[in-house]
Amino acid sequence: MRFPRTRPRSLAGQLFAWQVVLVAAVVAGCAFFAYVSGRGQAEETAARQARAVALSVAGSPSVREAIRTDDPSAVLQPYAERVRKDTGVAFVTIMSPARVRWTHPHTDQIGATFLGHTARALRGETFSETYTGTLGPSIRVVTPVRDGGRITGLVSAGITVDRVSSQVRAQLGALALAAGAALVLGGLGTYVINARLRRHTHGMNATELSRMHDYHEATLHAVREGLLMLDGQRRIALVNDAGRELLGLPPGIVGRRIADLDLPAPLTGALLASEERVDEVHLTADRVIVVNTRPVVGGERRGTVVTLRDRTELQALSGELDSERGFTRALRSQAHEAANRLHTVVSLIELGRADEAVGFATAELELAQALTDRVVGAVAEPVLAALLLGKAAQANERGVELVLAEDSLIDDGALPASLPARDLVTILGNLIDNAVDAVTGAREAGVPARRGRVTVTALAEAGELLLRVADNGAGVGPADAAEVFRAGWSTHGAGRGLGLALVRQAAHRGGGTVALERGPDGGAEFTVRLPLALAAKEGVS
Repeated sequence: MRFPRTRPRSLAGQLFAWQVVLVAAVVAGCAFFAYVSGRGQAEETAARQARAVALSVAGSPSVREAIRTDDPSAVLQPYAERVRKDTGVAFVTIMSPARVRWTHPHTDQIGATFLGHTARALRGETFSETYTGTLGPSIRVVTPVRDGGRITGLVSAGITVDRVSSQVRAQLGALALAAGAALVLGGLGTYVINARLRRHTHGMNATELSRMHDYHEATLHAVREGLLMLDGQRRIALVNDAGRELLGLPPGIVGRRIADLDLPAPLTGALLASEERVDEVHLTADRVIVVNTRPVVGGERRGTVVTLRDRTELQALSGELDSERGFTRALRSQAHEAANRLHTVVSLIELGRADEAVGFATAELELAQALTDRVVGAVAEPVLAALLLGKAAQANERGVELVLAEDSLIDDGALPASLPARDLVTILGNLIDNAVDAVTGAREAGVPARRGRVTVTALAEAGELLLRVADNGAGVGPADAAEVFRAGWSTHGAGRGLGLALVRQAAHRGGGTVALERGPDGGAEFTVRLPLALAAKEGVS
């Protein structure tokens, strides 16, 4: 027959059992110490009482006079009994130097030999001892009776050990009651404390808590998402490796206040917010992260749990996907226009106007080929060249002319392999998109009609890559110049305003800068400078 395996006692239960045993041991030890101490004090008190009685009797003149008579017992026996009853001692025995009793509580013992030691008293000392006499074990004091220079008798006064024990037993009842009360109070206090501990540990035992701690540590280091826990004072209580990497935090950051860290203000506000945040996108110096927060509450605010997801690569891929979609729309539109032009050419030929058909067909081809030759000849970097041609097609579809500046030149091999092509696409693609939006938006807002123009400069020289995009739109007002790079700032409504923030982030990753000025055509001009020497050095190292 197999018995069910019982679950180990919880940590709170184990501590309760140990604490009860400890309290009981302490109370029992204190009670034993009090008993021993009380018994010793009772014996010491009895010895002092017997000593005082013996010395008082030995020093009495009437005792010395009675000893001189022929029958000392006749006078001393009544006197000794009166003293014994008045002082509460068990016996007062007056004897001769030869240990013959003259007095005794039991008159039949008068004349018999005293049971005990007298040698020290005969030498003139007063001493105490515990000895078993006719009344049983007793604590007694023996002292000499001096008459002039001679010792004419001895006095022994004592209290039986049974009487001392009865006094101690009378005190022991009160002591046991106090010890029991202390044990009950200690057990009750221990139960209350451990009930609270049981609630905090959820009834788990030490093994389960240790296992949970191991799982907790393994999970923190294994999870790919960033995890951040803040206490009620908004201090970092816990952060895993991924969270520290995503936020760019140094080691030993636990215990620091979030407000004291060098994080972007919007991100700091999200982490300090008392309400829950769901899938908010925030930018740090180098990353795009998705933030989710949830308060930990239990009667009062206890802290906040924050999860962080890296969206940097996803955002870059999303930008590339948007560009691909734009290229697709442009190609679809161009295919439609090409079909219309082809029908026109065919119709002209059918009408017998071959020369006009040739001129119409070659005019558009020459314009497109000229732009392609210009881009390919000036920009040897294939990614940038493809981006510029694609953006030119998109801009043309929206009625905007994309122009490559005459001084643009990027030779083959000028850009180091360590400079990510994706960052270049992010920078130049977002700047061109914003510029096209700016000129089309100005036209829609009623600005005097003129063909929109976006001028792109791409130049690599003197160890620096310069990317400049200027438009002839309405420009950016002085009040907005400091806000355009903030995530969420946009003139096109909610859900926009991430492009320029990503541009600044990509420039920062490459160790470069981005600046906004008024362009020569009156619109905005954005200039990004990336050090090629630094990128090449990082690639070598």
